[in-house]
Amino acid sequence: MDYSQLITVEPGKRSGQPCIRGMRIAVRDVLEYLAGGMTVDELLADFPELTLEDVRACLAFAAEQLPRPAA
Repeated sequence: MDYSQLITVEPGKRSGQPCIRGMRIAVRDVLEYLAGGMTVDELLADFPELTLEDVRACLAFAAEQLPRPAA
């Protein structure tokens, strides 16, 4: 997934953390809510400004940060 249009980094916003579409919702926030047991539907209900694509972009961004195993 190409998340480059959805995940933004601005030095003066949230201390430069990756955020969603320039909002003050950090990728880490979304991941922590999901890891804490919140469902995607609950997350979208609590944060109506988010979309399913935003959540998927957060997951793709996080996955991209992990090192790839050597072949």
